[in-house]
Amino acid sequence: MENDQGVIVDLYIPRKCSATGRLIGAKDHAAIQINVANVDSTGVMNGTYETFAISGAVRARAESDDSINRIATQSGYLKNVWSYQK
Repeated sequence: MENDQGVIVDLYIPRKCSATGRLIGAKDHAAIQINVANVDSTGVMNGTYETFAISGAVRARAESDDSINRIATQSGYLKNVWSYQK
């Protein structure tokens, strides 16, 4: 919720799992959040980053490494690492 000045005044803003799209609850202490920095052509950080959140349910199924590879490939950070097999 925003006030009249456009400032967010909510006490808690839930996160969404990047792998499954499900909400990550406040009591999900196994959930992680990873910030991947964007770099320029010389490999120096330019101050921006992309955030990936993985829920505890994905981590409990031991699928977080595959999920991060899939998300990073879709975002353009990785190439030829993750491929869907039918």
